Amino acid sequence: MDDESIRLLVFASTAFFACISGFIIYFVVLYRNKQLKNKREQEKQQTAFQQELLKAQIEMQEQTLLHVSREIHDNITQVLSFVKLSLGLAGNSTEDTKQAKITESRELVSQAISDLRDLSKSLSFEHITNFGLLKTIEIETKRVNKSGIINMVLTIEGDVYPLGEQRELVLFRIFQEALNNALKHASAQHFKIGLQYHDEMFNLTLEDDGSGFSANSLSNSNGSGLRNMENRAALIGAAATINSSPGKGCCIKVTLNPLEQLLKPNGYHPDRFG
Repeated sequence: MDDESIRLLVFASTAFFACISGFIIYFVVLYRNKQLKNKREQEKQQTAFQQELLKAQIEMQEQTLLHVSREIHDNITQVLSFVKLSLGLAGNSTEDTKQAKITESRELVSQAISDLRDLSKSLSFEHITNFGLLKTIEIETKRVNKSGIINMVLTIEGDVYPLGEQRELVLFRIFQEALNNALKHASAQHFKIGLQYHDEMFNLTLEDDGSGFSANSLSNSNGSGLRNMENRAALIGAAATINSSPGKGCCIKVTLNPLEQLLKPNGYHPDRFG
């Protein structure tokens, strides 16, 4: 092999390795840029998730405070006013009547204290962290049934297990919105809550016997709250289906795969976030 051939071989080899090195560097830079882009997108979605979660917490507190305000005004204030009136009239009564009024007043004050104690448990979304989703819904069911404004029935299937703090907070907010819609818009008389705990599936079913609505209602402003439920369910990796028709009430079913919380314990699903 002459010198010219050797030079051509060296040049070709050098060019080949230079191309290979260039391709390697190009793909490394491309891969790194893609990683940085994905990281920025995940950070953006995580921020949006936290903002939506905070919004749900604030709305839940506002809804709870509204309920507490009504409960104090409609129930506890009336009970205490009756106690005041009863004790005021007891002064001119016979001894037996006076003692009966005092005993009755003591029982009513005890009831008011108990009601206030129950209300204090719902003044913050932190009670979900302390009690869990099931216990919190049980407390709400008991309180609403006591008010007599609607009849609520709670059923549980399977062995109860935790779904994660953030998931349970969002699920409770969906429950609150569904109950509020049943009372405010549907004029329902009965409200059923079903919690189904299975190994590979959790279902939350919320059903009322109110006025219902047509499917077209979901596309207008009146359906924004229902759409909000669907969006929030997707936020925690769940799926929400809403079925209703005029005069037939409304049924909302939220389905969640509990195994996913082992993969994403914080409830953050960037692939489902919209």
